[in-house]
Amino acid sequence: MGDGKPDLDTDEELEALLGFLRDARGFDFTGYKRSSLGRRIRKRMADVSVTSYADYRDRLETNADEFNALFNTILINVTSYFRDPEAWTLLQREVMPELLAQGRPDDEIRIWSAGCSSGEEAYSLAIMFTEALGLDETLERVKIYGTDVDDEALREARSGLYPGKSLAPLAPELREKYFEQNGSRFGFRSDLRRRVIFGRHDITRDAPISRLDLLVCRNTLMYFNVEAQTQIVDRFHFALREGGFLFLGKAEMLLNDAERFEVMSMRQRVFRRRPGEAAPPYQPAPVKIRTGMSGELHSVARHRQLRDLILDATPSPAVAVDCDGTVLLINSHARVQFALTPNDIGRPFQDLEISYRPVELRSLIEQAAHERRTLRVNGVERRTGEDVQYFDILVQPLNGPDGLTAATNIIFTDVTVTTQLKAEIKRVREDLETAYEELQSTNEELETTNEELQSSIEELETTNEELQSTNEELETTNEELQSGNEELETMNEEMRVRTDELDETRTFLEAVLTSIAAGVVVLDQGLRVKSWNRGAVDLWGLRPDEVLDRPFYGLDFGLPTEKLRETVQRCVETGMREASLPVPAVNRLGRSITCLVQCSPFDAHNGGVVLLMEESRANGSV
Repeated sequence: MGDGKPDLDTDEELEALLGFLRDARGFDFTGYKRSSLGRRIRKRMADVSVTSYADYRDRLETNADEFNALFNTILINVTSYFRDPEAWTLLQREVMPELLAQGRPDDEIRIWSAGCSSGEEAYSLAIMFTEALGLDETLERVKIYGTDVDDEALREARSGLYPGKSLAPLAPELREKYFEQNGSRFGFRSDLRRRVIFGRHDITRDAPISRLDLLVCRNTLMYFNVEAQTQIVDRFHFALREGGFLFLGKAEMLLNDAERFEVMSMRQRVFRRRPGEAAPPYQPAPVKIRTGMSGELHSVARHRQLRDLILDATPSPAVAVDCDGTVLLINSHARVQFALTPNDIGRPFQDLEISYRPVELRSLIEQAAHERRTLRVNGVERRTGEDVQYFDILVQPLNGPDGLTAATNIIFTDVTVTTQLKAEIKRVREDLETAYEELQSTNEELETTNEELQSSIEELETTNEELQSTNEELETTNEELQSGNEELETMNEEMRVRTDELDETRTFLEAVLTSIAAGVVVLDQGLRVKSWNRGAVDLWGLRPDEVLDRPFYGLDFGLPTEKLRETVQRCVETGMREASLPVPAVNRLGRSITCLVQCSPFDAHNGGVVLLMEESRANGSV
């Protein structure tokens, strides 16, 4: 736009298109960087001559094949065997020895190649571990998972077949050891191929593979925005065991994750997971299955069983809710504390004030049931008039005999005194800090200098983040250019083959014309000379460079060309070959001859002709 403001309508149309792709095909691109994503989509729109996102959505709705073409454009598949050799050398020399030394000799080694594209990276890992452990131990211990969202790339990875050009980065001995020729392509050896498992996986949505020793995700994070990158790194942290290694691409870094990942090589982007618990990924809620019992007997037995479980588990005020959201039990402490009565048993929990005040409990109950784990909320404030109370709330799912979540027990622990003591301690600490500030007066100059340094560090960090973002954009553009360059190389190879064929045809035709003893002259639609063979040179003495592209009737070479005008014109108009016409002429030796000229059509659409000239041998003349 001319005023330099962003086109809000276009942004809204792009978001609408992304929502359509998510709903129609299950591809969620909302976490991708809008600059890169918009550029790739616009490239595909330009290929099909569509100018607006709304029109392109109409095309997607009417042409099912367009989805595949769009996904292939968005999902840039640029990979190779042992890409960035320096990084792989570090992996082999420094990471591998530590990785192998951490476990027992018979422990399984689990590796995940996330965003594996067409599989070269996963097979590179198989080769690296085989070289380190030997073939037999690799087949026994190593399991490699290769995942991507591009189904077409995964099909190529599963085949394990690659052209010879793809194997160029490998040393000759590795090519011979790990690949077998299959026609014009090379297949990865079958016994080792069984240790590499490929599958479709969306790192932004699907649960991660767990208990990993090594996780390789190179030049994939750079396509996502900051929020999506944070979620993905959280999943990677959960996937890796303590001491496991994370191997990223050269355009990716973990600048703000020093507490969870130790830098092993910032230059080559290799990190190690620090010890510590990792939050499990979200798991879907189990399906609720009701038993075949019916009637009042089942209800009484079920409630008695749940009541026994709850009474055994709740020393504090407690409320129990079944899987349908109905209140099962309110113990005496809860009735006194929250002004509840026995009549509230059997009511929907959402109708009670306690379900949403002092904290929203319904969502916590649902989350605890889904994740099948106990949730804790600390320091919840509850006001009754001028009094303030504080509670720690425990939301505990209870499993029935069938192992499914049958009810949820909510336990309230009064921590008012503890909270008040903490507040008092805080106030005392503030008083101590005030006194301490007087002692710190002698350090003010030093602190001022420290603040200036800190400010400089923050500016450098900001600049570093900006450079990192720019580097990711450049890397993305570089891979797009590399992908385009490969397409151009393919087209260039096709053009070279066609040129060779044309050169061969041209050489053949020139040889044919040269071998004809008679003079052959080819005229275009403007009756200019386009070909003048060796026979014409020998007959009239003019070289091709003296006559080419010159008007035939303007040449002076011993043949009265005007006498041919009528014959040539008739041949052009009728498109039929004319009978030989004897024409008196003078050859290159100055001798008078009778030249037989035959006119044939050359190009019926454009009016060209071919003149065949030879000296008459009648009456014994030579």
